[in-house]
Amino acid sequence: MALSGIITVSTAGTAVQGSATPAVYAVAVKAHPNNSDTVWIGNDDAGDVSNANGFPLNPGEGVVVQGDLSQYWFDVDVSGEKICWLVVERPNG
Repeated sequence: MALSGIITVSTAGTAVQGSATPAVYAVAVKAHPNNSDTVWIGNDDAGDVSNANGFPLNPGEGVVVQGDLSQYWFDVDVSGEKICWLVVERPNG
C-alpha cells in the first residue's frame, strides 16, 4: 500500500476519487504548490464534489482528514491540477 501519492484531476468539473487507505489512518491532503487555482475536497454522498459543496484548498494549502481517502472526491477549477497526499498517522503495531 502506498503511503503517499499525487492525484491529478485531468478535467476541471469531473471529480476524481481519492486513493484507498485504511480507515484508521489520518491523511494529510495538500493542493500542489504549482497549481494555479483552487482545488475542492469532499463528498456530496453521491460520489462527487464541486465548488458548490466542497472544501476549498488554494495552492500550497492543506488539511488532515481521518479515514479512507477513497471516501473523498477531488475537483479543480483548472484542468490538470494536482493534490498531494501523505499518510501521517498509522495504527500502533
